[in-house]
Amino acid sequence: MTNPPNNIYEVLIELDKIIAKSIEDGDYLSIFAYVYRRTTAQIKQEILAEKFEDNERMERLDVVFANRYLDAYQRFKNGKNPTASWQVPFDARFKKLTILQHLVMGMSAHINFDLGIAAAEIAQGQDIKDLKNDFMKVNEILANLTNEMQSRVSRVSNLLFLLDWIGGKSDEKIANFSIKKARQFAWNVATTLSVLDEEDKLKAIEAFDDQIAKLNHRIQNPPGKILNFILKIIGFFEEKNIEKIVENLRAN
Repeated sequence: MTNPPNNIYEVLIELDKIIAKSIEDGDYLSIFAYVYRRTTAQIKQEILAEKFEDNERMERLDVVFANRYLDAYQRFKNGKNPTASWQVPFDARFKKLTILQHLVMGMSAHINFDLGIAAAEIAQGQDIKDLKNDFMKVNEILANLTNEMQSRVSRVSNLLFLLDWIGGKSDEKIANFSIKKARQFAWNVATTLSVLDEEDKLKAIEAFDDQIAKLNHRIQNPPGKILNFILKIIGFFEEKNIEKIVENLRAN
């Protein structure tokens, strides 16, 4: 990506551009972009409030992390191949999946794959364990945002509660996905990469990329006839207008 953001403020500007472009194109990429923007804005507030052990390092991590998504998006838009993890949700941007599926594919690619690589990059030359407390602190911030985002998604997906009705946390069972699990996986990726030489690191990243791409395919096409039937019902009654979806996600 030419002229990538150097701070969180610039990241937020780029995310706003993606949201606006998605609305213009009428695709579903704005859903993840908005939720990611909301999360990034909250992280920015926590950094300004000096809630981390090393706030400067946390901003660097946030920017390196964001730039992996922004680079993948720009590569795709320019007709180049992004990582396999991102290729799946990008290719699905016009598919008639549920809003939740579009969101979870983006979260899977960015948290399961990008985050661990970014953390390993930030910790390069240092003991990665020094980063762990701040890395895990973000889990608390995300936990506080979960109810808010679930409430906002429910505004445009009125039957989302059916996933709970068919079996507990079935929304996670779309691909056994949860933010907590994804961030733990990302930390495991980061610690794995931190001890590898450059050649082995590239091989490991390629293997992780393939693993998450397969996970995203399962999110699109989850196993189980009942779950697929419920997803079709949810999708049928969801808001379809991208601009209205984003408006509802933004509204307080």
